[in-house]
Amino acid sequence: MTRERLVPLIVAVALFMENMDSTVISTSLPAIAADIGSSPLELKLAITSYLLALAIFIPASGWMADRYGARTIFRTAIAVFMLGSIGCALSHSLANFVVARFFQGMGGAMMSPVGRLVLIRTVGRQNLVNAMSLLTMPALIGPMLGPPLGGFITTYATWHWIFLINLPIGLLGIVLATRFVENVRADKVEPFDFVGMTLVGLGVGGLAFGLTVTGINFVPGSVIAALIIGGTAATVAYIIHAKRVPAPVLDLSLFKLPSFRAGVGGGFIFRVGAGALPFLLPLLLQIGFGRTPFQSGMITLSTAAGAMMMKTAVPRILRRFGFRSTLTWNSLVASLMLMACAAFTATTPVAVMVAVLLLGGFFRSLQFTSVNTIAYADIESHRMSRGTALVAVAQQLSQSVGVAVGALVVETVLRFRGHGTLVADDFPPAFIVVGLIAASSTFLFATMPPDAGADMAKRHGEKQREAAEVG
Repeated sequence: MTRERLVPLIVAVALFMENMDSTVISTSLPAIAADIGSSPLELKLAITSYLLALAIFIPASGWMADRYGARTIFRTAIAVFMLGSIGCALSHSLANFVVARFFQGMGGAMMSPVGRLVLIRTVGRQNLVNAMSLLTMPALIGPMLGPPLGGFITTYATWHWIFLINLPIGLLGIVLATRFVENVRADKVEPFDFVGMTLVGLGVGGLAFGLTVTGINFVPGSVIAALIIGGTAATVAYIIHAKRVPAPVLDLSLFKLPSFRAGVGGGFIFRVGAGALPFLLPLLLQIGFGRTPFQSGMITLSTAAGAMMMKTAVPRILRRFGFRSTLTWNSLVASLMLMACAAFTATTPVAVMVAVLLLGGFFRSLQFTSVNTIAYADIESHRMSRGTALVAVAQQLSQSVGVAVGALVVETVLRFRGHGTLVADDFPPAFIVVGLIAASSTFLFATMPPDAGADMAKRHGEKQREAAEVG
């Protein structure tokens, strides 16, 4: 097997572990909450703390890969992720679990973006669409196995074991990376922006954590206000700082590129909506409909199955319609499938729910792959590590915001109705809200140039054929 095909599969091992972990924990949230004496909505802290660690530490990933070598950082990241997984398995309180998830996120912060950087530098820009599809197909096995596996373990054993399954997968990833991945480094490493890193951490951390704890009695209201105000101030300070230094930790000047601006900005908005689904759906199925974690997992795996079905079709769709048309119209279709979950009731046939989730996963997969690819269309090679870091931060932060928004809507409905116990009727407004947020991303995608990413989609031949047909 050639290196162009082998490297995406090796990187996929890390994505497999990370994606399976996130879907496993979503399915097992009610059981974990009951065991550690917390509520399912409070456990959004565990999800957000992981995403928060990703957003805070990802900015350093590109520089560290340039300085110490992509293989070295990739292997270290997997090892840290494994240690965090052990910490999760040994947790017996909400605080311990949140801290362990944060540590796990520190490993994930280096794992995914550095893996993508290895991929981009190995296969080149021209083959990136096919490589991304090849990369994400094995990685999607994680979300497919995660819900039923997590549900099975939680139902018939104990939730602690769901984190220990990361250990053999991580060891395999370290061995494969050691043997087949080159320790690629940058020819010239710029000084690290420690001030920028601090401001980004304070800004992202304050805003994300402040939004997450809003509505629950975890910290006083004054602390929440301080987090949000402080996070906003740090974010503004970083924007000013980034304009004054030659090598900022997050290169905001990349947003001057139309394809990057639309891909990352539109992708952020779309993921705010789509990122809430893995959090809301298991709660609806288990708490609202009374299904077991295993039954819930078997239903939600259809989302990943739909995503897997789409991957082989992505290159052909992009070649035929281009990035702008695909992203603009598909965002609306995928958002409608997200809002369709609001119609689920306890009497909805399982076949109907599976069909909706299968189609939803199909169209969301097309959106995610296209967004992940178009962001790199116009980035110069020497700025690629900065691009991967900024893309990864936006991706993880959007998912964190999505979980916070989804939970906040449910909490608001719960308070408005005046009852203290979650029921199925508390969830439909949340699916509607996050679906509308995702749909609004279409306006940014529509601003892309018509020929955006034409080389990556290999559309030159298609354009000639269309011109010949018109003539």
